[in-house]
Amino acid sequence: MATMTRHLLGMADLADRLDGTIDSAMAMKEAWMAGRASSASRAGMAGKAVKADTAGKADTAVKAARPLDGRALGMIFEKPSTRTRLSFEVGMFQLGGHALFLSPKDMQLGRGETVADTARVLSRYVDAIMYRAFEHKVMLELAGASTVPVINALDDKEHPCQIVADLMTVKEHLGTLKGRRMAYVGDGNNVANSLALGCALVGMHFRIGAPVGHEIDADVMDAAARFARGTGAKVETGRDPMWAVEGADVVYTDVWTSMGQEAEEAARKAIFEPYQVSARLMAAAGAKALFMHCLPAHRGLEVTDEVIDSRASIVFDQAENRMHAQKQILVDLILG
Repeated sequence: MATMTRHLLGMADLADRLDGTIDSAMAMKEAWMAGRASSASRAGMAGKAVKADTAGKADTAVKAARPLDGRALGMIFEKPSTRTRLSFEVGMFQLGGHALFLSPKDMQLGRGETVADTARVLSRYVDAIMYRAFEHKVMLELAGASTVPVINALDDKEHPCQIVADLMTVKEHLGTLKGRRMAYVGDGNNVANSLALGCALVGMHFRIGAPVGHEIDADVMDAAARFARGTGAKVETGRDPMWAVEGADVVYTDVWTSMGQEAEEAARKAIFEPYQVSARLMAAAGAKALFMHCLPAHRGLEVTDEVIDSRASIVFDQAENRMHAQKQILVDLILG
């Protein structure tokens, strides 16, 4: 009997497993770091005799850490990327597999081949497809025709891989997620959409302060409210950034102008200027509040240098954890 292909197109696809995915990603990261330390130790013993059973155990550990040996990931990028490309490529390599960078301009997709036909062809070659797209509707079209898992690595609706890594980072720093308070300040974009859903799923209270016309999508807020009812979280939206950050454990922001919105940059700067994350805004959250940003950051716009370079900032931990979170996602989807 044919089984349905599992995809990660949005946070709702993790509704029954987000906490477990985060915990497993943390365990995988811990094992990887321990293995790296062990490798460094063995390198220091180069030239010394090593017992056969010790060598055998080391080989077994290496194989266990490479569960995707011989597997391939096709990566389609419609948008430029630093963290997404590096984290998926390096992560797939560490898992024993291979990642292939695919640009539409270098594929027949850029010369008129349909998205559906591209998905059908790639499904014959690779074990999963990672897609960084402009439009969510095209993401859905690709997944609808694919017989291998499709991973949303960003589109105009959601950015689920980012949020799995973000929540993992919060848990590393605070120890727990349930009952904690996340404040998002700025544009209610794809990151904000996924963050609201992710927080609701793990029982983390979520507030957004956003200007009129730049709120989180209404359907996303409805879905987040449904998830929140099951976890005891509160999901709230308002205009005032000071209200949004009051009592927050974490203050999160993103760029004011996303890729594809460059023509609106000047207008957006004027609208979002009151939403800049400054030392004053962080002080309103509290002395222990952490600062997060999915990067790249436009310093001096959505966040000041003083904040992003402060002890409260965990932005580079977020960036690192993209790889570890995505490794777990890849293993879950490919090995099922």
